[in-house]
Amino acid sequence: QVQLVESGGGLVQPGGSLTLSCVASGLNLDYYAIGWFRQAPGKEREGVSCISSSSSSEWYKESVEGRFTASRDNAKNTVYLQMNDLKPEDPAVYYCAAVTSVSCPGIYYGDSRRYDYWGQGTQVTVSS
Repeated sequence: QVQLVESGGGLVQPGGSLTLSCVASGLNLDYYAIGWFRQAPGKEREGVSCISSSSSSEWYKESVEGRFTASRDNAKNTVYLQMNDLKPEDPAVYYCAAVTSVSCPGIYYGDSRRYDYWGQGTQVTVSS
């Protein structure tokens, strides 16, 4: 049984930082690219980032590039999303998702239909 479990969300002030974790079980992360998505109330889920299985390629939504960094430790079956300089437009429920491929879906990394397994999400709130 495949499970993805996110953690690390919380309340942070504008300009602050958070690191999200996604722990996978039931699958070998050596064979899966991992995407990060977010969904704010009343908005569609959007792709934020994707990291290939070997970390050789990464994709980022333009509005987070330079502020967010995805990384992974396959030996620990864990993927991370380091989020710096958080802005008022960043609050959302953040999800990790696995695609059955060592590569991210390229320019379609933000298409949720291309991902096979999903976590339950973790809430990120940015407020002063």
